[in-house]
Amino acid sequence: MGEDVLDNAETRLKELEPFAEKSSFRKQMADQRLHSKRALAAIIHERLGIAVNPAAMFDVQVKRIHEYKRQLLNLFHTVALYQAIRAEPGTDWVPRVKIFAGKAAASYHSAKLIIKLTNDIARTVNNDPTVRGLLKVVFMPNYNVSLAESIIPAADLSEQISTAGL
Repeated sequence: MGEDVLDNAETRLKELEPFAEKSSFRKQMADQRLHSKRALAAIIHERLGIAVNPAAMFDVQVKRIHEYKRQLLNLFHTVALYQAIRAEPGTDWVPRVKIFAGKAAASYHSAKLIIKLTNDIARTVNNDPTVRGLLKVVFMPNYNVSLAESIIPAADLSEQISTAGL
């Protein structure tokens, strides 16, 4: 696509449409995504000691931690999914890795509690053998541009659930 892709993104992305039906192009895109997911899985293991499956869906929410960014809503979904997997272990679940990252303002106590809750949920889910690795939860500390460059290309689902206008 070239270096100028961001200068006219909509037009440049339309240039990809003719390739959408080509299996070789789709395979190349899938291979690149898997490469990115393997690289992120290695970073997660190295930094957190958590093994994640690169073939799982990487469900990502990375942004500043704030109540209006709705990380708490995403955590409610995570807990609901965890409970559903435990209640119906025979269901054909899609393996999923919920990846959270972001920073809280030093004086924003609620945001710090959201980070703590994320880590508490991660500890519970990741250590529950009944989940059988179908769900993993990670909070990546020290989020910065370099870490974003590893997380964003690996995302299968990017959670953009902030409230509008705030």
